[in-house]
Amino acid sequence: MAKKPSIPKGTRDFSPIEVARRNYIIQTIKKHFEIYGFQPIETPSFENSETLMGKYGDEGDRLIFKILNSGDFISKVDDVTYSSKNSSSLLPKISEKALRYDLTVPFARYVVMHQNELDFPFKRYQIQPVWRADRPQKGRFREFYQCDADVVGSNSLLQEVELVQLYDAVFTDLKLEGSIIKLNNRKILSGIAEVIGAKHLLVDFTVALDKLDKIGEEKVKGEMQAKGISEVAIAKAAPLFAMSGSSLEQLAKLKLLLTESEIGMHGVSELEEIIHTVEEIGLKTANLQVDVTLARGLNYYTGAIFEVSAPEGVHMGSIGGGGRYDDLTGIFGLKDVSGIGISFGLDRIYLVLEELGLFPERLDQSIDVLCINFGEKEGLASLKLVGKLREKGIKAEVYPTSTKMQKQMKYANNRKVPYVVLIGEQELSNQEFVVKNMDTGQQETYSLNKPEAFVLSLRA
Repeated sequence: MAKKPSIPKGTRDFSPIEVARRNYIIQTIKKHFEIYGFQPIETPSFENSETLMGKYGDEGDRLIFKILNSGDFISKVDDVTYSSKNSSSLLPKISEKALRYDLTVPFARYVVMHQNELDFPFKRYQIQPVWRADRPQKGRFREFYQCDADVVGSNSLLQEVELVQLYDAVFTDLKLEGSIIKLNNRKILSGIAEVIGAKHLLVDFTVALDKLDKIGEEKVKGEMQAKGISEVAIAKAAPLFAMSGSSLEQLAKLKLLLTESEIGMHGVSELEEIIHTVEEIGLKTANLQVDVTLARGLNYYTGAIFEVSAPEGVHMGSIGGGGRYDDLTGIFGLKDVSGIGISFGLDRIYLVLEELGLFPERLDQSIDVLCINFGEKEGLASLKLVGKLREKGIKAEVYPTSTKMQKQMKYANNRKVPYVVLIGEQELSNQEFVVKNMDTGQQETYSLNKPEAFVLSLRA
């Protein structure tokens, strides 16, 4: 007996309705990307390992899927390296490429390679899959799509404001009202690390702090201690764990904490400008909040950082995030090119919309019209009618065989077809077709020679 097939953990098959719903989200996001002036690009699914490794911190590097070299790669490894069983020394000899971990680093590589062809500031969007060797769980997969929008070549804080507006516009359009856009600044985190005496452990400090809402205060403190951050330093950072009040009130408290840190005060000043500008312009349905514990573990962020949460009451991780990276292209040789970008979490947005019942009902309908097949002559007439309907943009098809009426109607019900067309012997003789509304059971008769009246009724 053949073994039942399976797929790797953390990957998924998508049914027709799931694809339709995912496309609805993607098309909504894409529409707003283009409204805001972003241009599409695409990059390869895999990159040279040296492009990706070392760009995401130690934790990120461990989650990168490596691709084995083609051919007999083991024979090219010397005996000493092979017998050492040391993965760090073995890996470069057997793997030269890796699946992309995100879209931002490949984008930075793209900008450097094509810098003479681009007009700066360059605004790009990219909607493609990425891969992470992560532990699968709800809303977290090993293969998933990212929907990114980035701007490079401008350090204006108006870009931050525009990206907040973009989040607000997309989630409002998706009817996901009340989304929370959390805002912080890596300069503030650098300043805090400086004033508590842990400047040399900034990465460890931010990686641990970023887990506060996931593992709690005590475990975060424990992780900081394990990374070498002293108890005295952790005690100085204690105000972070209990920060409350409005965004501007929290920034006022940060000013007191960061008085002696120039970089920290610069971060506070940037957030104040962003918040004041957003308040002046206004948002449609989203809520902008400062979250001083927001760190986002990726090392390349240098300024403002964003993370979007679903409305209160929905238990889901972030559904979007991003931030400013002042010198990401510098890792590829192009210095002093500031950039900022955000990403939409397609899979998590899907789960939230599904939980809240926010998908439009029309997405469940794969076709608008099904013609019942009563026989060869009737089927041919139906096929001609379907051709005319398709020319008008109506999704229509003919049942392929003249099987029992009950079976054909069951097929229509299963596919949630709103209208069924009946062309029997009498209708064919009268050059008519009957349309049955599957919701109400009501029937209307139209001329085969003038199906436009039916088309108009569908669009009414």
